[in-house]
Amino acid sequence: MEADIPAGVGAGSRVRFQGNGDAGKYGGPSGDLYVITNVAPHPFFTRAGDNLQCVVPVTVVEAALGAKIEVPTVDGKTVLRIPPGTQNGQVIRLRGVGAPSLLQPGVRGDQFVTIQVLVPRIGDERSKEILRELAQLNPEDVRKGIWK
Repeated sequence: MEADIPAGVGAGSRVRFQGNGDAGKYGGPSGDLYVITNVAPHPFFTRAGDNLQCVVPVTVVEAALGAKIEVPTVDGKTVLRIPPGTQNGQVIRLRGVGAPSLLQPGVRGDQFVTIQVLVPRIGDERSKEILRELAQLNPEDVRKGIWK
């Protein structure tokens, strides 16, 4: 038997196929077949209900100045706007590009993109100079509130 599994089915979902089970007693109608689904994990996305989650790396410059970057979705690539001043761990929501809903046909969940700011390894003196100058131009005490 071939079976069509509805879009949006998650691991552990129970799908019913009416009339495809064992034959009924004394010539009665066949019973129903229930299939418990097992969905393999995706290498990039994790699922939470109808929502998808992923982590996307960005450079320090992209996070500080803002950028438009391409990110994967289950339907292909889309452009994500990184706002200026984005912090490591910040979550950006892409509406309606998550998993299809089983309970609300035609509705999809969202995709939540966690931003991972990657700090470059600095090896040359010119880059170090530029970073020192940046620190002088932007003197911010990021640990100001932790000591009382």
